[in-house]
This record gives sequence, C-alpha cells and structure tokens, in this order.
Amino acid sequence: MQKPPQKRTLKTRARLLAAAEALIENSGYEALRVEEVVQSAGVAKGTFFAHFRDKDALMELLIADRLNACLDQAEAGTAPKSVNDIMTALQPVHSFMTSERYVFDLLIRYSGATAIADIGPIAYCFERYFRVVMMWLDAADVRQDIPTELLAEGVQAFAIQAMSLKFCALHASTGFTDRLRVYLDAWLTPAT
Repeated sequence: MQKPPQKRTLKTRARLLAAAEALIENSGYEALRVEEVVQSAGVAKGTFFAHFRDKDALMELLIADRLNACLDQAEAGTAPKSVNDIMTALQPVHSFMTSERYVFDLLIRYSGATAIADIGPIAYCFERYFRVVMMWLDAADVRQDIPTELLAEGVQAFAIQAMSLKFCALHASTGFTDRLRVYLDAWLTPAT
C-alpha cells in the first residue's frame, strides 16, 4: 500500500506550481524555464524533478487547469442553440487553446489522440469538451440526421483542424473563427 504524500511534499509541489503560474503570467508558457521555477520557488533543481518528470509534465497540469476553467466558463453560460451561439460559448476555450503555439502543441500531444499513453488531465479536458458540446447539441437547432455523438466529435475535430491551420503559414490568411464557422455551418446546419 502506497503511503500518502507528506505535508512538506505537498507544500513544495504547491510552491513549484505557484511559482510556475506567476512566471507564466509574466512571460507566457513557452518562455518558462525550469531554472526560473526552482529559483522562484526556492528549491533545488532536483526537487523539481522529484515532482515532475520534465517541463511538459508541469505544463500539462497548468494547461489542463486553465482549460478546465475555460470549460467551466463555457458551461456556466446559457446553452447555445445555433452555430454562432456554439462558437461564442466555446470562444474562451478556443482562445486559450490557440494563445501560444506551445500550448496548442502540448494540448495535441497530451490529448490522447497521438499515442496510447497514460490518460492525463489534458486528455480528460478533451473528453469534457466533447461531452459539453454533445449536451449542447441535444437541445440546439442543428441537423438531426446524424447522432449527437458524431456531431460533437465533428465539432471538436473541425475546431482542432481550424486551430492547426491558424499556425500554418500557408493558411494563415483565413482566421480561426472564419474557418471554424465555415466548417461548423457545413457540419451542423440541416440540409434544406
């Protein structure tokens, strides 16, 4: 049986997380360096690696926390009824996901879509995104000839595609919102 972590260990981990959050607030995610985190937290570099296998493991926790906060915000609003409403409700989520190339790349790597690995907090965020959208689509004015689960998977897939093209030099002339609107109008709007 595994022993619960000691209070000192939990406090040290909390200090590392708080230090990283403060540094990110000033410089962003990509600019964060482990050396700055340990210096700010007042711990040795080895202590950092006793808590996190690398910078990305720390970032996975911080980015998932922020993504969950964005999903909380999306869920707290009125359930969207149209494509425009859905895009508005998801705007904080998408805005964070595309805030930095590093954030987007890490989200994709840890989404569970690129490899079979331990399911972590980011993969759970992707599942939550899907469930929230599926719940909205059950009551939205969207096509009914396709199961809601498939519609929600499509919304998520089109959002990821639009995000990836945002970071592509060949496709940067069309903005994320404009591209996603075209995709979602085609995918969700009932045929007339």
